[in-house]
Amino acid sequence: MLRWYEPVWWAFFAGAALKSTVVLALAWVLANLLRSRSAAWRHLVWTAAAAAVLALPLLSMELPELRLPVNMPALVFHATATSASPDQAAAKAVTPGNASTAAHAAKPAWQPDWMLFAMLLWMVGTAIGLGRLAWAAAAMARLRRKLRPYGGVDFRPLAAELGMDDPAPVFESAPGAMPMTFGLLRPAVALPADAAQWSEERRRMVLLHELAHVRRGDVAAHLLARIALCFYWWNPLAWLAWREFLKEREKATDDLVLATGTRASDYAAELLEVARAMRPAEADGWAAIAMARRSELEGRLLSILDGQVNRHAAGRASMVAASLAAVLLVAPFAAVQAQDQSSAGVPADVDATIRAALAQKNHEILDNAATAFEKLRQYETAQKLLESSLQVREQTSGQQSADYGEGLAKLGDLAVAEGQRGKAMDYFTRALQAIGDGPAAAHSMFWLGVLNLDKKDYAQAAQYFQQMQAADPSKAGEALTWLGLTHERESDGAVQAEADYRQAIAVEGADSKEATVTMDLLARLLKTQNRAAEADQLSANAAAIRAQAAAEVRAKTPNVSSGAYRVGGGVTAPKVLHKLEPEYDEMARAAKYQGTVLLYVEIGPDGRAHNVRVVRSLGMGLDEKAVDALQQWVFQPGMKEGQPVTVAATIEVNFRLL
Repeated sequence: MLRWYEPVWWAFFAGAALKSTVVLALAWVLANLLRSRSAAWRHLVWTAAAAAVLALPLLSMELPELRLPVNMPALVFHATATSASPDQAAAKAVTPGNASTAAHAAKPAWQPDWMLFAMLLWMVGTAIGLGRLAWAAAAMARLRRKLRPYGGVDFRPLAAELGMDDPAPVFESAPGAMPMTFGLLRPAVALPADAAQWSEERRRMVLLHELAHVRRGDVAAHLLARIALCFYWWNPLAWLAWREFLKEREKATDDLVLATGTRASDYAAELLEVARAMRPAEADGWAAIAMARRSELEGRLLSILDGQVNRHAAGRASMVAASLAAVLLVAPFAAVQAQDQSSAGVPADVDATIRAALAQKNHEILDNAATAFEKLRQYETAQKLLESSLQVREQTSGQQSADYGEGLAKLGDLAVAEGQRGKAMDYFTRALQAIGDGPAAAHSMFWLGVLNLDKKDYAQAAQYFQQMQAADPSKAGEALTWLGLTHERESDGAVQAEADYRQAIAVEGADSKEATVTMDLLARLLKTQNRAAEADQLSANAAAIRAQAAAEVRAKTPNVSSGAYRVGGGVTAPKVLHKLEPEYDEMARAAKYQGTVLLYVEIGPDGRAHNVRVVRSLGMGLDEKAVDALQQWVFQPGMKEGQPVTVAATIEVNFRLL
């Protein structure tokens, strides 16, 4: 599985930061353009902006990429690797003549991963903010259960003044507490117990203000904006948006109170007295709406007393509509990824390779370079190389050719590696259209079957595996194995699945290495049918075949290379300093296949793994994933007489599905 802090995730975080900043800046511009309109309209702008920035990351993940070709300077973020593997050297030395030239580099000094630190800091700050919000919401829920209903007063006439059919429930809070509105699903109002001693006019104005919050749906908008602030706490524009949101909300609520005929001077005096005499609790600002805060008072009083202010109201429906409209408008922006037509942002050596390959019409150069970058998980560069390779194939063979189809299939393989299944299915489907039904189409048929199996479209998956078997009879065993997996997932397909597995074993050869995976899958199926003895026999057969294959490998190659030592006799064992967990191959993940790969490896004085070879195979693409992961491990080398030496070892790499 990709580590979350790798460049693909950094690009996601950086994109969310940039796009949210643009949205908040546009909201600020729009709010300023609406200075002559009512506070309710400006509050709608800030509410919609909060909804938009919260939707941005979700939309960016779910929507297909919309790449805009633009000519602009690229902003490139570089991460410094702690050491250079052979694949890193190959990708670093891309040249027109050889796209994967190996280079040897000394191990650089450790440097902090500032991208990882920045993402961790963002997430920790967000978690703290959301935690405080959850705590405040829980505190308000506990408070509501303890409060007593405020008795002896009929609030329906006040609600009618605001155009409300029914008033919200009103509770009695502690003496001296700030009047407030709270509750997302069932908004309520809390008045201090000593409100009974207020004048009737003050009580009327305070209740009108709190009921106006209920009518406008301000509690929901408050929580929406607060969550947005938790996610973008590091952005000064987010804090500006929060302050403007609070200011315009209170002004809009004051406007509703004044619209009932309340005298502005009396209302301002009562508001000033409430702010002077009462203090809100800490939880109020997080999960509830307090009537007055001293920091906001001056602007509110000036607005209340200004007879020229536009006081047009906007209801709860307007707030919901504005938020939905903002999300819809921001959706295309969330999907946008700028792509420079002039190849800015592509490393100079890669760009030179592309230009040379296009001039020579040699797609193999580009394919080899793409493979090197894919191993480093630099998928964007790999895709650029493969797209250029596809362009060469089109020029030399045309779009309706096996060569062009192979290029599309390579792009499909890359999309599978990235986890972009929808894009992969599109590439493989187009590859089939270009190739036709010959043996070259079997690879695309296979992956379309696997991807449909993962989608639980079993009928479509079975159809592709059957087509694969017909297109290339040499792959009949593999196709039958996957037909068995497909039928096994169906509710009544166990019998057919067993028949498929057994036929696959017969085609592959009951004592062949290729049949071991099928045996494991059949054994797994038999165990679910309480046929443990048969299952154990199959597993034993598969283990014996793998042991025989391992013995043959050892017979053909020396146990220890010249110059390598075994641990013992004064030779200390290497120690793992940095361990990269292996990725799960998409094929094995779809098959729900797991197990252990045993690798022979020699740890050199440079702390890197060399001469890695598979001793005990697992199959399903997991052998290669184990080797790829081990080549990126960093060791403290073994020592002999105080000097680092090459030490031979065997390492187990486990693959387990959670």
